[in-house]
Amino acid sequence: MNTRKVVYLGLCLALALILSYVESLIPFGFGIPGIKLGLANIVILILVFQDMEKEGFAIQIARVLLAGFMFGSLSTIIYSLAGGILSFAVIILLKKINLFSIRGVSVAGGTAHNIGQLLAASFIVRTNVFSFYIPYLLISSIITGFLIGITGSIIIKRVKLNTFWSKEL
Repeated sequence: MNTRKVVYLGLCLALALILSYVESLIPFGFGIPGIKLGLANIVILILVFQDMEKEGFAIQIARVLLAGFMFGSLSTIIYSLAGGILSFAVIILLKKINLFSIRGVSVAGGTAHNIGQLLAASFIVRTNVFSFYIPYLLISSIITGFLIGITGSIIIKRVKLNTFWSKEL
């Protein structure tokens, strides 16, 4: 791995952590636990759509762990890991079959993240009491996933102009 790629990935992790922190400051949940903007997923989408899937997965896991330790708790880490891993798998699958734009992939990833969190919560608490959250989480994941996808596509168009961020890293 060359120095430029290490620097790029370090910046990606730092940006993902900053976005996680900023998101923790925004009162967005509308009184429903688990609803978030998913700002850090912009970084993951950019990495995946730059054909850096392995690096994107590493950044995803590192961000969840570091953000959980810095801004959350053990339960935050568990739920975020469950959602993040499922979300990443869906993002990779949909990108590989190449039927959806980055916006569609982002919506599916956000939806998978919420489903992963609900599955983890149901497993930990050993009940399906969280199922009433599903409609609210699906609506929020469609809206926020679409907005994250739009943002990611705009950034990808811009960074292709800069050779430092090219695929030749």
